[in-house]
Amino acid sequence: MIPRHRVSSAWLPTAILCAALLAPGTAARAQTAPFAGMAGVWSGAGTITLEDGSSERIRCRATYAVSREGDGLNQSLVCASDSYKFELRSNVVANNGTLSGTWSEVSRNVSGNLEGRAGAGHFNVVVSAPAFTANVALTTRGNKQTVSITSQSQIRNATISLSRS
Repeated sequence: MIPRHRVSSAWLPTAILCAALLAPGTAARAQTAPFAGMAGVWSGAGTITLEDGSSERIRCRATYAVSREGDGLNQSLVCASDSYKFELRSNVVANNGTLSGTWSEVSRNVSGNLEGRAGAGHFNVVVSAPAFTANVALTTRGNKQTVSITSQSQIRNATISLSRS
């Protein structure tokens, strides 16, 4: 699908990915096994706001594979709005509350790093690549996740809600 907007859409899937990846099944397990309870399929929708003030709905579906110990996660994420579609893959590892990993956007051949901290059901992450940086805040309650993303790129912010299917 060809984008209607001239938007650097690489940061949005990465930010969504990071937010979804950092959500534990319960806050008590966040420090020892932050990805425990994440395996399976999650989906949801939200809104992105562009630099010109216009907004679009976005729909996402993520599939998570979690390591036996709950401290590693592989993810496949597909998201679409009215003007574009992207497919993201990532690998994330947790170590004493610190999260780090890599990601790649398959169709655009873009990749980068992610890092952040988790605590008490709240997560703050920085997503980076050569062309952008985005900040992600996430709150998880049960099988629901709320994601807020901000950036100084052409996509200024996004708010997305995901739930386990």
